[in-house]
Amino acid sequence: MTVRVEDREPGLRVILLDRPDKRNALDLPTVAALGDAIRSAGGATIVLGSTAPDAFSAGADLHLADADRAAVSEALYALYFEMRSAPQVIIAAASGHAVGGGAQLLIASDLRVAAPDLRIRFVGPGHGLAVGAWGLPSLVGRGRATDLCLSMRSVAADEALTIGLIDRLADDPLGAAIDYARDLCRLDPGALRAVKMIVGMADAVEALRSEQTYNSGWDGSIPAPRDD
Repeated sequence: MTVRVEDREPGLRVILLDRPDKRNALDLPTVAALGDAIRSAGGATIVLGSTAPDAFSAGADLHLADADRAAVSEALYALYFEMRSAPQVIIAAASGHAVGGGAQLLIASDLRVAAPDLRIRFVGPGHGLAVGAWGLPSLVGRGRATDLCLSMRSVAADEALTIGLIDRLADDPLGAAIDYARDLCRLDPGALRAVKMIVGMADAVEALRSEQTYNSGWDGSIPAPRDD
């Protein structure tokens, strides 16, 4: 199993990426398991975390063959759509590294709680891809979104909090996210769904569709780095 599902109490589901030896790199079984866990949650608030404190997710598994890596990319975009359109509020709890597809799991979530050691990178143009451009502007603004996508630089947790890329810092992000989810469980479920839907009615879904369309021609290969 690459994903651990824990129904802690009524109305609260915890989903944990569980490939610690691979730094939670994403392959097709892992993406499929994440989708199944979200779809089967019913009305439960979801906390999405990791069993590996040093890595929320290192992104798509680079040890896969090119065709398999391209298939993972397609499956991930389908998962991001599910996360954005799911009725449940999804709270990401992250520490260590969140890179590429892992970083996009963060922005596909509704709320983000991070440990002080979190580092986020949207690695896209270096692989011939656009990554994160669909969701970053609504969180950090157009200019910062462009910078993060094109520079592919690592964003530390304190900067991420300042610019709005994460929502809360906590030494124990999973515990803090679970406490937050418990608070949400006391609220009216219809109101929770309405807030998620209304906040998400910006152009992120259409932007997500455009980014997916651009990336759908990717064959999974990674260009060699340029010398200049």
